[in-house]
Amino acid sequence: MTPGFKKAFQLPRGFMVMQDKIICLPKRVQPTQNHSSVSNVSQAVISTTPLPPPKPSPTNPTTVEMKGLKTDLDLQQYSFINQICYERALHWYAKYFPYLVLIHTLVFMVCSNFWFKFPGSSSKIEHFISILGKCFDSPWTTRALSEVSGEDSEEKDNRKSNMNRTNAIQSGPEGSLINSQSLKSIPEKFVVDKSTAGALDKKEGEQAKALFEKVKKFRLHVEEGDILYAMYVRQTVLKVIKFLIIIAYNSALVSEVQFTVDCDIDIQDMTGYKNFSCNHTMAHLFSKLSFCYLCFVSIYGLTCLYTLYWLFYRSLREYSFEYVRQETGIDDIPDVKNDFAFMLHMIDQYDPLYSKRFAVFLSEVSENKLKQLNLNNEWTPDKLRQKLQMNAHNRLELPLIMLSGLPDTVFEITELQSLKLEIIKNVMIPATIAQLDNLQELSLHQCSVKIHSAALSFLKENLKVLSVKFDDIRELPPWMYNLRNLEELYLVGSLSHDISKNVTLESLRDLKSLKILSIKSNISKIPQAVVDVSSHLQKMCIHNDGTKLVMLNNLKKMTNLTELELVRCDLERIPHAVFSLLSLQELDLKENNLKSIEEIMSFQHLRKLTVLKLWYNSITYIPEHIKKLTSLERLFFSHNKVEVLPSHLFLCNKIRYLDLSYNDIRFIPPEIGVLQSLHYFSITCNKVESLPDELYFCKKLKTLKIGKNSLSVLSPKIGNLLFLSYLDIKGNHFEVLPPELGDCRALKRAGLVVEDALFETLPSDVREQMKAE
Repeated sequence: MTPGFKKAFQLPRGFMVMQDKIICLPKRVQPTQNHSSVSNVSQAVISTTPLPPPKPSPTNPTTVEMKGLKTDLDLQQYSFINQICYERALHWYAKYFPYLVLIHTLVFMVCSNFWFKFPGSSSKIEHFISILGKCFDSPWTTRALSEVSGEDSEEKDNRKSNMNRTNAIQSGPEGSLINSQSLKSIPEKFVVDKSTAGALDKKEGEQAKALFEKVKKFRLHVEEGDILYAMYVRQTVLKVIKFLIIIAYNSALVSEVQFTVDCDIDIQDMTGYKNFSCNHTMAHLFSKLSFCYLCFVSIYGLTCLYTLYWLFYRSLREYSFEYVRQETGIDDIPDVKNDFAFMLHMIDQYDPLYSKRFAVFLSEVSENKLKQLNLNNEWTPDKLRQKLQMNAHNRLELPLIMLSGLPDTVFEITELQSLKLEIIKNVMIPATIAQLDNLQELSLHQCSVKIHSAALSFLKENLKVLSVKFDDIRELPPWMYNLRNLEELYLVGSLSHDISKNVTLESLRDLKSLKILSIKSNISKIPQAVVDVSSHLQKMCIHNDGTKLVMLNNLKKMTNLTELELVRCDLERIPHAVFSLLSLQELDLKENNLKSIEEIMSFQHLRKLTVLKLWYNSITYIPEHIKKLTSLERLFFSHNKVEVLPSHLFLCNKIRYLDLSYNDIRFIPPEIGVLQSLHYFSITCNKVESLPDELYFCKKLKTLKIGKNSLSVLSPKIGNLLFLSYLDIKGNHFEVLPPELGDCRALKRAGLVVEDALFETLPSDVREQMKAE
């Protein structure tokens, strides 16, 4: 081979030494046969390159020169031998060590990050982190905890006056929590500025309110399952198993990474050699890296083992806020479980302060305080005063409907006489109600109410009227039985059929001043508790929903009763117990099932009875015995089936109010003229064809309703009714109106109910007179 060729060949061979994964050279062996049978192939370059003479062997002083087959494929022989020996002679661990590390790393990465990508877990984690950050930064959190810290500092200032507020807060004692696996004592380090802490604008209040709703819904959803905990445990177990496997097989195979490797290849026909000695160029590096890798994996594996120990040693599916409750004084922070508890345990490993601030949004007390603050900002005293109005009892009333609570600003309206709360949950009546010196009436309609002891003392002395609307008798406020000065009690509620049979109220015996009791329900008998107050009760109203009221003998004990209402009680006869109520002045039997009132004769013993209401029944006739009710002043007989009016009815000459509308009456007896005190007379919606002239002798008549009958002529004598101010004649067959209507000076156009065309039949001066104010 020429020197030029050799020089040209040395460059690729040196380049190959630096780039190939393995470098192989022929291995010298003792000749046992002719050179024609020399072992395995090396590289063709070796046969063409002269080798230095071998050193004499002590056992064989004869020097044997290694010679291979000479070809022009030196570079190809090197590459071929290197590749064959790399694949056949090198151990797989030495070859694929980098790839194993890569695969192991990917497995660890998947184990550690899969739960951050899986929809069922990642969504919870991301949502939790988002809510947690907002709760941590919320001004309401700072304000709520500042109030607690401010209270603590005041207590400490009493003990150590020389310490400032900040030091008092930071030096607070850290309570030890027995059997608690939650928050550690890490007090918040901030200075309480009450002027700043108390200020929370409307926008911040609304944001905090929204946070409460988010936390409540998030807790409800996350506490139902433990997918996060289960997935974290499984991935940790998988990492521990992976760690043990890696340590085991790497420890066993790391010795297989060798710098020199023997390689036997039967290709001597190609190169003239069979035995080769190879150098693994990366062996030294791989050997060092494998030991380093084992060290790192060991550290990672020990961390996984500690995590596994942490998972199973502690109950991570339960989280107690006991320490937070003790530190903040917010006693209603609930303990949590399942995934919610697990996430809080995890966040504690980062910073327990997050859990402490987050706990504020789990407290109903904190939420109620926020609602109260927002409520006070929304309902200012000036805005509340705009809602004041006079009620049926002629008291200045403030109605509040469907609010989130009771504003504290209500108690700044000192002129308030009646407070009406409707559909308001979790009402707390504070001691500041004592500022309402004029308060006499309280209405609670579908409200759950708690009351401060000082407020109860105030109501005991001042409250006169209480109205309660309830869905279940057990919702009645128990403190109402202590209102010793209460005069009027109105109870409105619905009871199930089974309960109503045996309905009982708590004892009303202590209500010594009670005069009026009204029960609107579906009771089947008068409760025994009512009998306890019967001796001083003056008015009782029972309004049923159609449930039949039986066992009315208890009415006899109500000797001082002056007004009695039994409405929609499915009564078929007038109860005999009523006739024993000698002090009775008003009786209302509206919307029952009365068909006959023959018992009306017994009313003659009720000499004080002035008002009788028998309307909305099925009464077909009025018995003549009604003439014995000489003290009767107001008679309500509308919406019945009466066809004939007995003349004896008009012997009750004290009647001032007579309502006979919506019956089947065809004739009005002339004896009606006897009723000289009559102020109101109505026969609307009957079948009357003519009116007796004697009707116009009732000169005190102010209201006359004769509409929707069969009248065709209106007598000119109507001009005698000088006090008439309301006249309903619409719906008859009149063609003209008498001009004598002009003599009714009190009658104006607004009080005349008539068709417009018929009104035009009056003389113009009469029309002008009526239109004039």
